[in-house]
Amino acid sequence: MNSPKVAIDARLAFGSSTGDTSYWTGLIRGLGRIEHGLDLLLFSNAERPAEIPESMRWVRVEARSGRWWSLFAFPNAAMGEGADVIHTQYNLSPLVKKGGVTTIHDVSFFIGPDWFRPKDRWLLQRGVPRSAKQAARVITVSETSRGEIERYIPDAKGKVAVTPLACPDSVVAVPREEAARHLAQELGLTSPFLLSVGTLWPRKNARLAIEAASLLDPALPHKLVLTGKAGWGELGESDRVVRTGFVSEHSLNCLYSAAELYVCPSLHEGFGLPVLEAFRCGCPVVCSTGGALPEVAGDAAMIVPGWDPREWADAIQGLLADSGKMASMRELGRRREREFSWEATARLTAAVYREVAE
Repeated sequence: MNSPKVAIDARLAFGSSTGDTSYWTGLIRGLGRIEHGLDLLLFSNAERPAEIPESMRWVRVEARSGRWWSLFAFPNAAMGEGADVIHTQYNLSPLVKKGGVTTIHDVSFFIGPDWFRPKDRWLLQRGVPRSAKQAARVITVSETSRGEIERYIPDAKGKVAVTPLACPDSVVAVPREEAARHLAQELGLTSPFLLSVGTLWPRKNARLAIEAASLLDPALPHKLVLTGKAGWGELGESDRVVRTGFVSEHSLNCLYSAAELYVCPSLHEGFGLPVLEAFRCGCPVVCSTGGALPEVAGDAAMIVPGWDPREWADAIQGLLADSGKMASMRELGRRREREFSWEATARLTAAVYREVAE
């Protein structure tokens, strides 16, 4: 009996460091490390990356635009290869009549429509429910997201599978002194500092981090470092804030490793990978109740229940003054991060593939 043939949209894998890239890269690497009994075909419009497992076949497909690739080129090529399962994320082509699997990381475009530009919001609110109804199975990344998907997209009820994520392989703890030296040389950044990572757009709520930092005792020397791609929306200003823009993987590892605290005030997350990234590097985390953050953080982070900047400033200042609590949080974070693995993500995803193929 032939192994089920699975076509995966791999365009975002092994690219620049974003949450979507981390998901597809981690999933493909995880599938390469386990026994799954599947014939895996990775489709992209780019050349085959060197890190693709040899057991997987790379299929390059050209198209005149990204949208045309998603709607026509990829599904036609996958069906031409005889794929039993076709896996993409969010919007599934209408051409996929059976065997479709879509990953929906979250439905924040329904929960907080104002967090999105009008065109993006319209496309997501229109396309994702249609794709969820059409798909044989829907994959998401947390129990929180499963509940929210089934609430906002009733057609998805009963076919949502949860495959939690894991810390990207590229995240590696760096000895604090070494990390501090690198940051001083490369970014002109000196310790001590607080850190917040992510594209600067409304859902990430960097404004709250900035406001909280500005309320810290003036005697504290800590800066707030904001790292990530430029986004949109007003953030406000503070003398405590340092914006680095997008940084290299090594610089990001050094930032996590040298920071006193990781501050995550996001209004909503389907998972929250930076929390695990901070944990791996021994950085204590202060986070919000937004979406799946408490689910991912477990008992390893300080969770601030409200959105008052004064409340956040008090929480941050209290931790900075308690070295014993900080040491405990570092150890709890390391333990929590080890509870997640891409092999586990891959096994759960492969089970979905087999179920759909059968």
